[in-house]
Amino acid sequence: MENGAVENGVCSSESVNGGHESWSCKDSDSSSADHLVVLVNGILGSATDWKFAAEQFVKVLPDKVFVHCSERNVSKLTLDGVDVMGERLAEEVIEVIQRKPNLRKISFVAHSVGGLVARYAIGRLYRPPKRENLEYSSSNRSEEDSRGTIGGLEAMNFITSATPHLGSRGHKQVPFLFGVTAIEKLASLVIHLIFRRTGQHLFMNDDDEGKPPLLKRMIEDYGDCYFMSALRAFRHRVAYSNVGYDHIVGWRTSCIRRNSDLPKWEDTLNEKYPHVVYEEHCKAYDDEHCESTSIEDDGSDKLEVLHCAEELVTGLSRVSWDKVDVSFHSCRQRFAAHSVIQVKDQSMHIEGADVIQHMIDHFLT
Repeated sequence: MENGAVENGVCSSESVNGGHESWSCKDSDSSSADHLVVLVNGILGSATDWKFAAEQFVKVLPDKVFVHCSERNVSKLTLDGVDVMGERLAEEVIEVIQRKPNLRKISFVAHSVGGLVARYAIGRLYRPPKRENLEYSSSNRSEEDSRGTIGGLEAMNFITSATPHLGSRGHKQVPFLFGVTAIEKLASLVIHLIFRRTGQHLFMNDDDEGKPPLLKRMIEDYGDCYFMSALRAFRHRVAYSNVGYDHIVGWRTSCIRRNSDLPKWEDTLNEKYPHVVYEEHCKAYDDEHCESTSIEDDGSDKLEVLHCAEELVTGLSRVSWDKVDVSFHSCRQRFAAHSVIQVKDQSMHIEGADVIQHMIDHFLT
């Protein structure tokens, strides 16, 4: 690493590839920090997108965390596809773990498409529990011992921010397309010309040797990727969502809900988190009891889109989620909500600082 810097007790360094790492400058704190926090940027982003959040994590939890802002999927590399980016992220995390032998725990915090990339990466990094732990768990009913690990580390928090978990295909999943069916259908046909393979994955029109779309594969353990086992291994899963003014990722896809499940929200009176307008803990449903909504075939072009979204909601609901809904409707930079929610640029998007604080205050260490 090079270009080291010290600011307000936070040490940071940047690699030649653009990666960014932050830790406490106090030796006693940095030596005891055994929790790796991996921050993942979104499409056309970079490691610096999470710089503000990285520094806040270290300031609040100096003796707990070592923060790594991913460097392998930046700029045009984010157009290579969710799977390719996921493989690169998994390799990057393994390298960090090998460099820091004192690490015992791991968490992911991801923005936008980065949330899908992180979900793919953990599917690659997942290691099932050891047989002796399974035998011990069956006799003692200890859920903790039956959990798998991520890269050999205890999985703690999996947090996404404005991530299109249900994809971007139709049904107002991309707000700037105005929900017009013809425009949404046209976008699905030409998206690969703009966002290449990543666009195909988001609009679920990828077809790898006859396999289902990647986002559908990622709601189960598929082949040698343990997507759902990996998600289930985390003690805490959180989805932060913009309820409005996010013109890139719609509310429903980022909060993993059906239209009928979207909550009514009111302006918050919480001074500490003024932009958090609704919080909900959604318990996990098993295959037999997982909620599902029947969709009648009315012959419209929206039918297939609705079926896809329903399948993804049902699949991802097999694990519990804390859902945190955010609104910047009264903010100066509300039209940049997609960036404000992560404080992508501290000078422009600082109004989202309370959301970062909310993440840290509810972070399991």
